Amino acid sequence: MIRRLLVANRGEIARRIFATCRLIGIETVAVYSDADADAPHVAEADYAVHLPGNAPTATYLRGDLIVAAARKTGADAVHPGYGFLAENADFAAAVADAGLTWVGPPAKVIQLMGSKIEAKARLADAGVPMLPTYLDPEQVTDFPVMVKASAGGGGRGMRIVREAESLAEAVASARREAAGAFGDGTVFCETYVERARHIEVQIFADTHGNIVPFGERECSIQRRHQKLIEETPSPAVTPQMREDLCNAAVAATRAVGYVGAGTVEFLLTPTGEFYFLEMNTRLQVEHGVTECVSGVDLVQLQLLVAEGLPLPMAGSAPQIRGHAIEVRLCAEDPAYAWLPATGTLHRFRVPEVVAEFRALPQPGLRLDSGVRDGSVIGVHYDSMLAKLIAWAPTRHEAARLLASALTRTEIHGVATNRDLLVRVLRHQAYRSGEIDTGFLDRYTEVFAPLLSSVDAVRVSCLAAALAGAAARRADATVLRSLPSGWRNVPSGAQITVYDGPAGPVEVGYRLHRAGDLAGWWVRAVDPEELDLAGLGHPPVTDDHPAVAIVEAEPHRVVLDLAGIRLTFRVHRVGDASYVDSPEGSVTLAELPRFPEPAAELTDGSLLAPLPGAVSRVLVVSGQRVDAGELLMTLEAMKLEHPVHAPAAGVVTSIPVSAGAQVDTGTVLAVLTPE
Repeated sequence: MIRRLLVANRGEIARRIFATCRLIGIETVAVYSDADADAPHVAEADYAVHLPGNAPTATYLRGDLIVAAARKTGADAVHPGYGFLAENADFAAAVADAGLTWVGPPAKVIQLMGSKIEAKARLADAGVPMLPTYLDPEQVTDFPVMVKASAGGGGRGMRIVREAESLAEAVASARREAAGAFGDGTVFCETYVERARHIEVQIFADTHGNIVPFGERECSIQRRHQKLIEETPSPAVTPQMREDLCNAAVAATRAVGYVGAGTVEFLLTPTGEFYFLEMNTRLQVEHGVTECVSGVDLVQLQLLVAEGLPLPMAGSAPQIRGHAIEVRLCAEDPAYAWLPATGTLHRFRVPEVVAEFRALPQPGLRLDSGVRDGSVIGVHYDSMLAKLIAWAPTRHEAARLLASALTRTEIHGVATNRDLLVRVLRHQAYRSGEIDTGFLDRYTEVFAPLLSSVDAVRVSCLAAALAGAAARRADATVLRSLPSGWRNVPSGAQITVYDGPAGPVEVGYRLHRAGDLAGWWVRAVDPEELDLAGLGHPPVTDDHPAVAIVEAEPHRVVLDLAGIRLTFRVHRVGDASYVDSPEGSVTLAELPRFPEPAAELTDGSLLAPLPGAVSRVLVVSGQRVDAGELLMTLEAMKLEHPVHAPAAGVVTSIPVSAGAQVDTGTVLAVLTPE
């Protein structure tokens, strides 16, 4: 019997496992890096052990330090979560050799399935259908193909190649990314099927010979081969297809002597055939949707199996109830090539959550999060902030509930993919179940921000200015009773300039002596022409909707727009104002009235688009390069980000070197265009 469990992981999955341990009476041990010292998972554990450093290779990937932490705290079992060492056979063996219980499949099974090449060969012999595979990239003659890392998962080390000329660079890039993420740069090529679906089957096996499939999950909404939205059941899978998929998953599980929780992943073609992709020897990120429709705690099942007990539902799959959809909220900006976002998460509030980290007792929302207000989002780990799951009687109801909750969620301090997720959930093609792994490439309109209409953006800017004025009046030490914006000359305007999503905007408004809004404007301005001191303003124009102020407080502004009242929630942190309304959300940074002169950049400077580490520098000073040529790569949040030459020219300066840590805006190179 497990008495004290160490979770060899961090963030959301560590909290998820701790939640089950509290319910069934198991003590918990956390490990944490320097950056995670104040993380929620550390505070929630009964015991916590520090792993010095921040880089995964120095902390969460150090199996020796984690085993030592387990011994030091008296833990008798280790759960790896997902990611990091979860599918590392050497770590699983080290845990067992230390006399600890390993919550996962045997090390020899992890070793076999950890190599996609070996796994495909073994399961093909068991009759599981396979796609054509090329172990040597030079053997590829038919395109398109997918370059895939043999080890690991999560979309890392994967590249789509559509012509022979691009194959060599794609293979080299995939090898580097795979080696950095998994310590193994082995790759292979597999036939790429257009408009395919990504379907997976959750299975459980115990040491008594019982294997139970928990149905399929649809995971086709992806970017960079990483899942964004998962659901169960799949809208494309018929009862007969479900039976065939589950039978294939059971056959794969039995063929390798599997024990514990696992996921067998398949590619489903538009014509209904399916092929094996890989088997994940761990709990999946998206396990929560299966828990919601089955009512079964999968982490608890893992612990029971690790203790040697039989599966309580041996012989029959659980009854599926309703429909569950999960979205992954990530700190990255889809509108800017999915660049990871960093910073302090000043506010994270999801409305009407029914439960956290457990199967829902009733239809509603479940939140699994690794962050809280004040969490610092850095570059060292994965970009996922939280998972939000909606469970409802039907797919239509689940999608509507989830989209509505996301729209009303307050996420302040870092850019996220929230708007994209809402757009996808509300898209007609998604609602009708017409989805595949190319969904985001085909329906690019989903990348538009929710707050996209000109009038909605303008009114949000006005609300921010009114809230800012109300806050200043509330903090005033003299004449606090005067209405905000009051002047001896009522024709004078109040002016605030913000840096918004599309650049600087000037917000101006005039008030009557009674405090009513006499007129207002919001206009884009050229940064070179900013009137930050407010010495002049344009006339109030007629192209703005009529607005009346109903209420203007520091954190809440209610406006009447031509007879329709709209409430804006305004959260101000320093110079930043975060404005949320039913129309959407916008972040505005108030520009100082008298700014300090900024340092001028050398013409042709290429700036770092995100914070991270310079992983490779491929050019030298004085070298001539072509437009689009790869100059260097940055590594952030486990992914490689290329830096290309914007035009043909000569590299005149490279102020950084491989291994250097850079912030957003750091000069990486200077290029003199031809």
